[in-house]
Amino acid sequence: MAQDRISASYLFAILVKAPLICLSTIVMGSISFACSLFDKTGNTQHQVARAWSRQLLAIGGVRVQVDGLDRIQPGGSYIFVSNHVSFMDTPVLMANLPVQFRFLAKRGLFQIPFLGNHLHRAGHIPIPRDDVRGTLKALTYAAEAVQQRGICLLVFPEGGRTQDDMALQEFKDGAAYLAVKSGVPVVPIGLVGMEHILPMGSAHVRAGQARMRIGLPIPTAGMPLKQHKALTQQLRQEVAALSGQQLKPLATSAPAESTVNPAPAATTHPG
Repeated sequence: MAQDRISASYLFAILVKAPLICLSTIVMGSISFACSLFDKTGNTQHQVARAWSRQLLAIGGVRVQVDGLDRIQPGGSYIFVSNHVSFMDTPVLMANLPVQFRFLAKRGLFQIPFLGNHLHRAGHIPIPRDDVRGTLKALTYAAEAVQQRGICLLVFPEGGRTQDDMALQEFKDGAAYLAVKSGVPVVPIGLVGMEHILPMGSAHVRAGQARMRIGLPIPTAGMPLKQHKALTQQLRQEVAALSGQQLKPLATSAPAESTVNPAPAATTHPG
């Protein structure tokens, strides 16, 4: 857990950057909600969220170098899998991925007044974490949405942000399961330097350089569903190589529920 020290940079972040980020979120969130009343596809909301993300990066003084962007075809359908070390990860991904995508988000967010209704309208998909049948049903629905609507999905498969040791945690199987079920390529992404931009537990958004490294898409068309566990481990290795993180030792045993645990990302954007 990061501890902020009083400095000129910290005071500027708290007194200037934080209010501007809050103002941007309120304004863009309101615009996105208004758009959702007329656009049922969620596409306009995604564009608003992308503009919001770029505003946040500009306010924070965050520059992003993107590697491997040519590996993503505009209009293509993918499952994106990324490491997760900072609350600023979402703006970096939204501002720089050149495709429409939605999140798998924990169901509790959809039960929050105003926010939950907006998430539904934007096309994000709720996942119950402690209900195996409900999770399977939600993943099946998500796979159908990917196939029929040609959208992309983003998953943070660690199930939360990386801990203080910065080791890449064990991946849940939901992202690989969803990719195989839908038959679309799954793309590993490594975010580098985000722990310096906004460390976990910190309120100090620091200016700096971040890097988003996009790996080679892994095809899943025709892949047997039973191979999704092996794919999960392959994705973890790929993300670790891209992000430069060490692998946290795996648990000696895992509960059966992990087979379909999607470890959904908690959405924190107005789209």
